[in-house]
Amino acid sequence: MDSSERLNQTMTLKDGRQLGFAEVGDPAGTPVVYCHGFPASRLESVLIAAAAERQRVRIIAPDRPGYGLSNWKPERTIGDWADDVVQLADHLGIERFSVLGTSGGGPYGLALAARLPDRVRAVGIVCGLGRLTGTETMQAMRWPARFGFGVARKSRWLLSLVYGEFIGRLIYRKPEAALSLLTVGSPASDRSTLTRPQVKSALCASVREALRPGAEGAVQDMVLYAHDWGFDLAQIRMPIIFWHGEADVTVPLSHTLALAESFPQAQVCRYPDEGHFSLPIDRADEIIETLIESIIR
Repeated sequence: MDSSERLNQTMTLKDGRQLGFAEVGDPAGTPVVYCHGFPASRLESVLIAAAAERQRVRIIAPDRPGYGLSNWKPERTIGDWADDVVQLADHLGIERFSVLGTSGGGPYGLALAARLPDRVRAVGIVCGLGRLTGTETMQAMRWPARFGFGVARKSRWLLSLVYGEFIGRLIYRKPEAALSLLTVGSPASDRSTLTRPQVKSALCASVREALRPGAEGAVQDMVLYAHDWGFDLAQIRMPIIFWHGEADVTVPLSHTLALAESFPQAQVCRYPDEGHFSLPIDRADEIIETLIESIIR
């Protein structure tokens, strides 16, 4: 299977939906399910492909419902993600695997830890989004995020109109412009990372693929993030590793610190000068190596 084929795989789930997924890294390596950010797709995994190869890890990155090659699923919760992933693992013949969730993929990574304790060996969350049902984590975010998640709490119709019909289409057509806006007010580390041609190209491809079927998946994610996640954090018994940049202005460090309070055995790795994009990209080797070393045997 060539690299293009590995990035564009599909399977049919029990309910008839199609699930798209990519594989990068070492095909014979330790399996890690990668939960992509928001709005993004399986192609985000390209950013850590070289690190996965060096660390002898097989990254399996599925599209969430409504993104890329995966069909939309109405009336789902974040916790339901475990049903799709366990079917994917069975399809690939993988009994146990580790999990790595980045940014908006953080809640989905925690859902796998909660719902699949017998299948998940280790869990790592990088710059993960925290629970938004309280006020502190919301207030720590920049005003566009506060506005968007505020609308997601109150009006699905308005959210679909503003983010689905207008912003979603704009980002799909001009992902480069969206990335440029992200650099405004971002730390130097993120500005440097986002302007690299290879990084910019990979991120634009991931976002464009995420929104290719429309913005329904992204709108649904915003609603799910802003409400109860559909699983209990208390169900998670395994140790969790969190990585977060102290300079992150997209998802502030307070999100990780609030989540980590739920896990007495959590390991929190803080980086003073790293941002939301520089950390998962530039420290991918370190993150993957630490995750694999933490595997519960």
